[in-house]
Amino acid sequence: MLTYNVHSCRGTDGKVDPARIARVIAHCGADIIALQEVDVGRARTHGIDQAHVIASQLRMEVHFHPALHLADEKYGDAILTALPSRLIKAGPLPSVGEPRGAIWVSVDVGGTELQVVNTHLGLRRRERMNQIVALLGPGWLGNPMCRSSPFVLLGDFNARPSSVVYRTITRLAADVHLGAKSRPRATFPSRYPLFRIDHIFVGNGVVPIEAEVQSDGLIRTASDHLPLTARISVPTPLSPEAAIGRQAARL
Repeated sequence: MLTYNVHSCRGTDGKVDPARIARVIAHCGADIIALQEVDVGRARTHGIDQAHVIASQLRMEVHFHPALHLADEKYGDAILTALPSRLIKAGPLPSVGEPRGAIWVSVDVGGTELQVVNTHLGLRRRERMNQIVALLGPGWLGNPMCRSSPFVLLGDFNARPSSVVYRTITRLAADVHLGAKSRPRATFPSRYPLFRIDHIFVGNGVVPIEAEVQSDGLIRTASDHLPLTARISVPTPLSPEAAIGRQAARL
C-alpha cells in the first residue's frame, strides 16, 4: 500500500512527467495506490489525464475524484489498484479556499472487503479539524460499512504527529509507522525532508507489518513529497465451517 502526493507530476526539476511518477510507484511495488494532487485535463500540465496515464502504465484500474473542477480542468485524488475494486463514495470536505475532498473505494483483498479512504486535507488548522471530523463522521469512516470492515485512511493530512488532527485520528486508527514499530521518517519536502505529514492509518483488524518512506535520486526528484509505503495484514473471511464453529462456541 502506498500514499503519494505527486504535485501534479511536476518534479523538483520543474519537469511534468507522469511516466516518471509511474516508475516511482512501480519501484515501490504496492498493490493499492493513493495519489493526491493529480491533474486531469489542466492547461498548466499540458492537458494530460494524469490519473489514467499513470494507471495505464501500471496496468491498474483508477478511481478519481476531482476536488477542484473548473470547466474541463480537474484536480484531485485517486486510488489505483489491479485488485477487484468498486467506488463507494467520492465527495467534498468542508473547505476554506482551495476545495478539498476524499475518495472511498472498497478493495477485495483475498476475499476480504478492505475499505480504503484517500484524502488531502487543507492548509489551515481549523479547516483540517473540520475536515477530519467529517471524515470520522457517518458519511465516511463512521458509516456502518466502515465500522464493520477493515479500513485504511491515508493521504496527505498536512498534519504532524503533534497536531490535534493526528491525535484525533489515532483514537480510532493506528499509524502504520508506530504499529509496525519502524522508525518514522519525514515525507516533505522531498529534497530535504523535515515534516511527517503523509500518513497511513489502519483499523478494524488490519495489522501493520512494516512501513517505509521511499527515497532515492529518482524519487526525490519526481515530486515535492516522498511516497510512504506500508505492508499490512488484512483479516481473512471465515470459511462457512469456521463461522458455524465460532457461532456454536458462542452458544
